[in-house]
Order: sequence, then C-alpha cells, then structure tokens
Amino acid sequence: MTTLKGKTLFITGGSRGIGLAIALRAARDGANVAIAAKTTEPHPKLPGTIFSAAKDIDAAGGKALPIQCDIRDENQLLKAVDDTVARFGGIDVLVNNASAINLTGTAETPMKRFDLMFGVNVRGTFAATQACLPHLKKAANPHVLTLASPLNMQARWFKNHVAYTMAKYGMSMCVLGHAAEFRDIGIAVNGLWPKTIITTAALQMIPGIDTGRGRKPEIMADAAHWVLTQPSRQCTGNFFIDEDVLRRAGVTDFARYAIDPKKEPAPDLFLD
Repeated sequence: MTTLKGKTLFITGGSRGIGLAIALRAARDGANVAIAAKTTEPHPKLPGTIFSAAKDIDAAGGKALPIQCDIRDENQLLKAVDDTVARFGGIDVLVNNASAINLTGTAETPMKRFDLMFGVNVRGTFAATQACLPHLKKAANPHVLTLASPLNMQARWFKNHVAYTMAKYGMSMCVLGHAAEFRDIGIAVNGLWPKTIITTAALQMIPGIDTGRGRKPEIMADAAHWVLTQPSRQCTGNFFIDEDVLRRAGVTDFARYAIDPKKEPAPDLFLD
C-alpha cells in the first residue's frame, strides 16, 4: 500500500506545525482527517486553529473534521473519537502529535507546567491510544504513530530539563509497551522523531534557538506517510528517525527541507 486514500486519521494537536503537515500529506492522498486540538481562536504568537487546519485539509484533497478537544479530558477525548467514527465510519490511524514543552531546570519549572507536560504528553498519549483502540482493532491496516524519541537514558538528556525529558520519554514508553501489547492483534505502534530541529511556530518561542538551522515540518510528514503506508503486522515497535526513513524510501536530496540551505541543520534532542 502506498496511499492513505479513504483512510481515516485521528491527529491530536494538529492545528499547526508537524501535526498539520502530516494531515496535509494524508489529505493529498484523499484521506479523512480529524483534527483534535484546543485552538479555536487565533493565538497572538502561534498561527493556526482547528478551523484553518480543516480548510487547508479540504483544499489539499482530504475531508476534514475539526474537533475542539483537550486530550487531558477523558470525556472530551472519547466524544472526539465518537464524532470521528460517526462522521467517517471508523479510525485507521492515530497520530499522537500533541505535546507540551518546557526546557527548564528543576527550580525554574512551575508545577503547573510539570502537570501540563505530563497531562498532555504522557496521559494524553495513553488516553488517545486507549480511546481509539476499539476502532483500530477493526481497521484493515491500523497504525499508531507517536512523535516520540528513542529512549536514550544518558544523564545529559535529563540534566537541563528533567521534567520535559521524563514527559517525552513517557510517550516513548507508550510506544515500547503498546507495540508489544498490540503486536498479536496486528496494530502497528511506532515512534517518529526528527534528526534535526524542525522549525515550527512553537520552536520560535524557545529562546536561543537558531530556527534557520532547522528543517521544514514536511520532512516529518513525508516520513510519517511512509510509515503509515507499511503493512501494520510487519512494521511495529520501531523508533524511526525522519531522515533514516526517507533514505530507506529512496530520498537522497534533503536540501528541499532546509529552512536555510546555507546552514547545517542543528541536531534535535535525545539523539547522539
């Protein structure tokens, strides 16, 4: 299978950035896409709402369903899944994209931010997987794709932002555990992580980062598309890196993904 035509994707936090890029790549195939995210009104610093995302998805050739949803709220999440199934008839793919980031040391991390990261990253990923599970079981080629890194248990990845690292690794542990748990029923569960920083609006809000050394979200979208079109029973339990995936798919020119082709892309977190 090389297309997502007619497939239904449920994407958390997909109103902008990487989540929206994955949605638009699927839409070009003719996929149905449910965008489950919080943003209904334009943010002064972060462009994009669930409605602008839906408009872009429809324009790209897909069918969109914008759903206001805080994935930390179990009832909102279950309703979002029910609404998606009522509209499109099922769910073939879950993309656990929603994530909160706060790159601060222990003394500088308010517990409110700690709770947000664990609520969105860990609880949200687990809850979305649980909510979609009954429908994924019925799908012909079911996939769960989580934007999570390999578990790199070196102290340097914890030292400067222990709360964020723990929260992101919670997503990675969901990949590890759910891949094993669902292997026998044919649901693929994989992680996908960028080799370099990805220049999104959210990244631009982090002080000290040279966004010119990043790549466009489309590199993650193209890598995700390759993963999601693989046979689910033969492609599970992997922590994929975007560039490695695309090299496997035959891509050799990565300059088109560069924000500034004159600059060497900066490596992302958690990768040696």
